[in-house]
Amino acid sequence: MFKTKHICFVVIYAIKIAYDGRRDFHGFARQPNVETVEGKILEILKDNDLIKDARSSKFRYASRTDKGVSALGNVIAFNSLKKIELDNLKRLSVENIYFYGLKEVENNFYPRYAKMRWYRYYLKIDADMDMERFLKTASLFTGTHDFSNFARIERNKNPVRKIENILISWIKRDIIAIDFYAQTFLWQQVRRMVIAMEKVAGGLIDKGTVKNALSNPRKKIDLGIAPAQQLILKDVFYDFEFDIEREVHSRSKKIEKRMISSLD
Repeated sequence: MFKTKHICFVVIYAIKIAYDGRRDFHGFARQPNVETVEGKILEILKDNDLIKDARSSKFRYASRTDKGVSALGNVIAFNSLKKIELDNLKRLSVENIYFYGLKEVENNFYPRYAKMRWYRYYLKIDADMDMERFLKTASLFTGTHDFSNFARIERNKNPVRKIENILISWIKRDIIAIDFYAQTFLWQQVRRMVIAMEKVAGGLIDKGTVKNALSNPRKKIDLGIAPAQQLILKDVFYDFEFDIEREVHSRSKKIEKRMISSLD
């Protein structure tokens, strides 16, 4: 049971969550008349008497993932009406949404202001793809660039971002994982970088086309976008560590296993 805390100030929690965005969710952010990850989370928190509503609890989150995108390490924060113990996270977790990390935080904590975000994209490799070209294209994106041609830019949003690192590893003989590290990402940025790498490796475009799109952000160059279902938000990093509910965390890992299996 959750413990009511009879104190004169609210208890603010950050909770690490995982969810399978490929299921019946229409993205993370709330929308009318459809089920979303955020909407389901708020429903769970209200059903357990932890919040009255999103506004009064100052509910906030680290990343707003698109429809089809999953997460193993997104973060939410809210002003709780009750004290939450680590073991309570088992009760909150449901099919396809897992609450597994807990931290009591200060009033000025906002999940969006993270030190680093880590996204991973799983890609099935065709036999005729040139992996050397793939790697060289990936290296073009590291560093600071105007990513106007590799994102869907929202109004008044700065298109300049710094990609700290891109790492590529083999998961199976014909499946690779592409890991992207940056403090912040733009809308659709990872998926648009991935499709550019894939097209260069497959000989559909040359590396110069990608360089041109990066060098001339005011000239509209649309190279397409990779499917959302193979993208996962692996983690969001802060100056503190979360306490982890091991059982729930272990169960959440099946999201990634299902994603890899779907590519076989």
